[in-house]
Amino acid sequence: MNNNLVYENTQDEIKTELINGKVFMMSPRPRLEHNIVLGNIFGLFWTYLKGKTCRAYCDGVDVFIDEKNRFIPDVMIVCNPSIRKKDGIYGAPDLVVEVLSPSTAHNDRFRKKEIYAKAGVKEYWIVDPLNCIIETYLNQNNDFILDKFYNTDDTEIKVSVCDNLVVKIEDIFDYIDEL
Repeated sequence: MNNNLVYENTQDEIKTELINGKVFMMSPRPRLEHNIVLGNIFGLFWTYLKGKTCRAYCDGVDVFIDEKNRFIPDVMIVCNPSIRKKDGIYGAPDLVVEVLSPSTAHNDRFRKKEIYAKAGVKEYWIVDPLNCIIETYLNQNNDFILDKFYNTDDTEIKVSVCDNLVVKIEDIFDYIDEL
């Protein structure tokens, strides 16, 4: 991959993603609910995966899909150690979680979702922190098919890419009600 074609971030620059060769600004300051849910999911994944081959990563890690697509998912699980490099992930993570923000929801639901599916991401979650809803999608023939729609009436989600990883819905949305 020619890294000269990929827009790189530094700590002083605004976070961006590259989608089909076009630079998109990311939400500069997400709502508190966004950070709480992102942290909860990452913590649950990280704790389960500690000592295993798969690794959990959270917001701030670049995923280089190809020369025209570089994303920064909110949370991801990567099981293939060969795609992990010092400056990011080069290839498809096994699972990607996007926590919706008003300014980036359209990209998460459509543009990025389609590209992730074609790249071979096995499982994709869209999490709505304001309404406490989770949509899980599974990849079938490079297309995401809705697996299940979860809300606070449900109890848990089985993560398909990890044996025995079951996440409680209440743990994902823990602390939201304190706001």
